[in-house]
Amino acid sequence: MTELLKEIILDFQEVDLPTGVPRRVDVTPVAGKATVCIGVRRSGKSVFMFQRIQRLLDAGIPRQNIFYLNFFDDRLYSLLQHDNPGVILEAYFSLYPEKKSTEMVYCFFDEIQVVSGWEPFIDRLMRTEKCEVTLTGSSAQMLSKEIATQMRGRALSWEIFPFSFREFLDFKGIASDGPLSTKKRLTIQKAFEEYWETGGFPEVAGLGRMLRIKIHQEYFNAMLFRDLVERHDIAHPKAVKDLAHWLVDNTAALYSINNLTGYLKSLGHNAPKSAIADYLEWFEDAYVFFTVRIFDASLARANTNPKKIYCIDHALVTSVSSGILVNSGHLLENLVFIALRQLTPDIFYYKNKSGREVDFIAQRQDRSRILVQVCESMADPQTRKREITALSEAMTELSLTEGTIVTRKDDEQLHVESGIINVVPVWRFLLNEK
Repeated sequence: MTELLKEIILDFQEVDLPTGVPRRVDVTPVAGKATVCIGVRRSGKSVFMFQRIQRLLDAGIPRQNIFYLNFFDDRLYSLLQHDNPGVILEAYFSLYPEKKSTEMVYCFFDEIQVVSGWEPFIDRLMRTEKCEVTLTGSSAQMLSKEIATQMRGRALSWEIFPFSFREFLDFKGIASDGPLSTKKRLTIQKAFEEYWETGGFPEVAGLGRMLRIKIHQEYFNAMLFRDLVERHDIAHPKAVKDLAHWLVDNTAALYSINNLTGYLKSLGHNAPKSAIADYLEWFEDAYVFFTVRIFDASLARANTNPKKIYCIDHALVTSVSSGILVNSGHLLENLVFIALRQLTPDIFYYKNKSGREVDFIAQRQDRSRILVQVCESMADPQTRKREITALSEAMTELSLTEGTIVTRKDDEQLHVESGIINVVPVWRFLLNEK
């Protein structure tokens, strides 16, 4: 096995790295801690790892000091089944004995979760060798979040989402930083229409509609059956599939465990409430769906109120949904949610004292709060009044002097009693939120 590992290690020394579009994820390595990249499958975690490797090479780090293994390599099957992962280090240092304990070695392990006993192996590696470790893992056999958890404080995790709009512009070769000329603005607006159709998964960018739909559907099936059914050994996968399709069809809508239980029962599934709660939690752990609670100081009240559901990618919704219930307003709200979710996990919906609802209240890392309402168009006078009143009342109740209404095309600034409401087109909102 050691000889085969040596061959795989040497193979990496000769390959050209597929680095793709540089991601706008600010990962800062910390001494003594592994860097763990987590996120939905096919979001670009492996390519992001190659980008980090390329930066090391560009900085003058010798390629021999970079140790990369992808544990989905079928040549490693015997190692994964029988051998102690310690042979991995033996193979590397037998090739480069002069580097042991003397030079910094940069270790990159892709899909580490398939190695039995990887946790003590990585722990020992970090304690005994002079190294910097980067890990990725898919959700198929071990949820990526658990990789960070099982490192017992020796890891920092970083989320990798599908392309943001700004990253999609990078893919298109369109500069988005700095002031916008009229020509650049029109170019960005045109690119947004493409992003609206294709979504953010890197592999589907630039593909035609039918091929994009096919790939999205394959992604969705893999998420369901590898990240949930196989991972958690679910006895009734049809119930999970039916639940997932209900969630897709009801993107940006309210739900409760009771109505989900009733729906599955109507289809002949006898899934208890506890099982459905588990399914929802596993969907979120795999970055497929996200649940948003009502903003309330009481966790008990927040949990008893209906919750809202969002999907990892708005275009994935259009490729998978039945098309009966999802409309462009729901997709716009989903798109705004994912943009906010890339900033912070602390996102809620807000209901003011008069019962009017604001789509999002998000709390940034610096503890500041932003209120965001999503409305496809402000052209209808009744819609305009409803959205402005709800947001203005929420601003007053939360002592905030600024709020945002995201639309498809409207662009204006409103002065209300509680402060300023910025009405912005979605493309501009996506560029400003970073």
